Amino acid sequence: MHELPVTQSLLKIALDHAEKANAKEVTALNVVIGELSSMVDDSIQFYWETIAKDTIAEKARLNFRRVPAELQCMTCFNKYHPQDGELICPQCKGVGAKVISGEEFFLESIDVEN
Repeated sequence: MHELPVTQSLLKIALDHAEKANAKEVTALNVVIGELSSMVDDSIQFYWETIAKDTIAEKARLNFRRVPAELQCMTCFNKYHPQDGELICPQCKGVGAKVISGEEFFLESIDVEN
C-alpha cells in the first residue's frame, strides 16, 4: 500500500516538470529501484494506470532500472552481494555490514513530447 503515495509523488513531479517544459505529453518515466528497496514495480504500475488517467501522463511508460545490492563488511571491509537475503560476510563471516547500494528509489528522468 505504500506504493500509492509514492506513485502519486511520481505523477506530481512528472506533471510539474511537463508543465514547466510546456510539454503536450509525458511519454516515459525512468525509475530506479534498489534490490533492497521495499518498492514493488508491479504495484507502482498498477497505481499509475489508475491515477494518471485523464492527465497528459496517461500513456506514459514506466521504465524500471534495478540496482543490485552491495554490502561492505565492517569487520574485514570486503564488499559483497548478499545471497538469498543472507547478510553475513562470505569472507570473514562477520555480521555487521554497511549498505553501499541497493536501497535506492528515485525518478531518474522524465521523457516528454512538446
